[in-house]
Amino acid sequence: MPQLILTADPGFSHLALDEFSRDAHNGRPLDELAPGICLVDCDEGYWGLAETWIDSPPVFVRHICPVDLTVPLIAKPRDLSRLSDAAVAEYADLLDPDVSFSVQSRILADLPYKPFDVNRAVAEALTRAAKSPLDVRQPFQILSVVFAGLNQSQDELAETRDTSQAAGTRRLAFMGLSLASHNISDWAGGVRRFRREKDQISRAEFKMLEALEAFRIELPAGGVALDLGAAPGGWTRVLRQKDQFVTAVDPAELHPRLAKDRGVRHKRMTAEAYLREGPDAFDLLVNDMRMDARASARMMNAFVDFLYPHAEAVMTLKLGKTAAALEPACAILRERYTILHMRQLFHNRNEVTIHLRPNDA
Repeated sequence: MPQLILTADPGFSHLALDEFSRDAHNGRPLDELAPGICLVDCDEGYWGLAETWIDSPPVFVRHICPVDLTVPLIAKPRDLSRLSDAAVAEYADLLDPDVSFSVQSRILADLPYKPFDVNRAVAEALTRAAKSPLDVRQPFQILSVVFAGLNQSQDELAETRDTSQAAGTRRLAFMGLSLASHNISDWAGGVRRFRREKDQISRAEFKMLEALEAFRIELPAGGVALDLGAAPGGWTRVLRQKDQFVTAVDPAELHPRLAKDRGVRHKRMTAEAYLREGPDAFDLLVNDMRMDARASARMMNAFVDFLYPHAEAVMTLKLGKTAAALEPACAILRERYTILHMRQLFHNRNEVTIHLRPNDA
């Protein structure tokens, strides 16, 4: 049966597998390669499931990639030449030479090489053989290579007679070719990292950056944004970098750099108090407040009348250790908004990020 590798946050991998079971025909998990990373199979294989999830994306599955080929490893540097040869034999004729490709690797076992070594060796071999242009930033095609150690029976150990393998395990490379648009995330395993900047205020900035990128949100030049629960100002700083004028609402202080920014208006009050004051109109509403998901959804609904018809909204829903509050909170939001996207992004923890548009838009 066709196989694929599914990746999710380890704490919510059970919910990701629930999504897989719901949408895959006769799907079943085969092995946990690492926390949150599962080898699974289903009747329609990777391509059928990927098409389903393009139309109706999962919330908790962050990344998928196909398994077309499995290569045994000997855990020595010469694995790289064996992998390169296998990749050329399997994929040189399948790669489209008219569009870009990239190699993305993940190493989940103890091996004497790094992802960079794998990516370079395999990509160089495929570039020579297939003539496809290499583009690691915006590839159209992706060759995924996942290295893992699986449990091995005593019979399998006796058959292989491979003394380089750790007792009871066998090391394998799972390889699969796909379109970047089908993997849910363009990044290996859904791991989207951003470079930490000198003036960064908080880790929360990464959540906003990832949401803008993942949901392809285009902010209007010189737009006006409302940031609820803004302190210390991470999301506000990102929005200022994106040429937005920000009203930051929070009774706590903002970072001193933001306090000096004339493009930031700080309302030192709660969101409820600002609502009573009578807000202005906004192009964007964002909310990363630490509060119950249902209460946060009601707060978003209360502010929808102060959004322009073309406005958008981004918020996080705090889930705690379970997702029990997710559906009730979404039901509240749907009273006033259309949910455009909802994902547990890489920089989320016990939360999901939601992209919204007012229902009257």
